[in-house]
Amino acid sequence: MSTAAAPARTGTVLADLLPASRVRDVALVLGGAALTGVAAQIAVPVPGSPVPVTGQTFAALLVGTSLGARRGVASLVVYALAGLAGVPWFADGTSGVSVSFGYILGMILASAAVGALARRGADRSVLRTAGAMLVGEAIIYAVGVPYLAYAAGLSASAAVAAGLTPFLIGDAVKAALAMGLLPTAWKLAQRP
Repeated sequence: MSTAAAPARTGTVLADLLPASRVRDVALVLGGAALTGVAAQIAVPVPGSPVPVTGQTFAALLVGTSLGARRGVASLVVYALAGLAGVPWFADGTSGVSVSFGYILGMILASAAVGALARRGADRSVLRTAGAMLVGEAIIYAVGVPYLAYAAGLSASAAVAAGLTPFLIGDAVKAALAMGLLPTAWKLAQRP
């Protein structure tokens, strides 16, 4: 008889490994919002862009993947609403609507997508995690870049140059971190 733990079934995300309760879900949602707010404070200005490189997108994708779509979206909605209400936890300690608010809206949608993919096992291997992160990043940019163009009065090409191109290398690094972190978390969780 093997002493290895049974693998978690598909349809389960990392948060589901904790004992189920409403208190757990509320704590996870609030914790996900707080994690995103703290990660947003890791901000590096990008010359020529009103949008800094932050840890915010990485946190939002991790929240969606590890909590699942429902709790991930709830976390990002709490994050967005609190920031709109004046909590200074958007990038660089800001709050309210700015030219980069579209990326926050994109993060809400991305957390739903990566959370749904995680329920299908997309966070259990390096390659599938890479795919899920790419889908999430694509959604964030699909909302954030057009919003930036509209809010800042930029042409489409100027918005891409200011709000997409400078971030691709950083996003590749973030995806690589997730590719190592999430499958490793599953392996550790399945140990007896």
